Amino acid sequence: MSVNKLGKFAVIGLSAAWIAGCSTTATDTDTSTVAEDASSTEQAAATNDTTGSSDQAFGAGEEGALTSVIVEETPAAQDTGMDSLAGVETVFYFDFDKSIVRPESREALAKHAEYLVSHPDARIVLEGHADERGTREYNMALGERRAKAISRYLTIQGVAASQIETVSFGEEVPVAFGHDSDAWQLNRRVEVRYE
Repeated sequence: MSVNKLGKFAVIGLSAAWIAGCSTTATDTDTSTVAEDASSTEQAAATNDTTGSSDQAFGAGEEGALTSVIVEETPAAQDTGMDSLAGVETVFYFDFDKSIVRPESREALAKHAEYLVSHPDARIVLEGHADERGTREYNMALGERRAKAISRYLTIQGVAASQIETVSFGEEVPVAFGHDSDAWQLNRRVEVRYE
């Protein structure tokens, strides 16, 4: 028998021994726990019958023993804070060849900043865009400048820089496909996307 085959058999044998050692069987402590669970379940059932409320689920375990699971009461709607951003704009527009945040965008950006400051685990991606005029390289840089302008505005409001990622798509992802001033205006934007 070669050394390679002997090594493989050793690995397989040790793995099998390890797996067998990980299996569990019932012990005295397990049965006492089941007995305690059964008595507490009976007490809880008696309490629920008198109060009329039920926040526990009951079921049969092995050998007909009762087990119980406590179900935590949770509010109907978990407040993640995202509902505070309902209706808040997530697309911010720019003037031709500019990367200056417009005054009408400041209120919505302040709400995003407030949310991000109160939720330090939240992350956003600022996606910068440009219209089709200009070279591809210029529009990539312009989209980046626009995303950075929004990022600077948010950091001035107290948002941690680690919560913000900027990316530029330049002219590559238009929302309007026309070749007029209305279409160009819609494409000069930064979109806020939460991760």
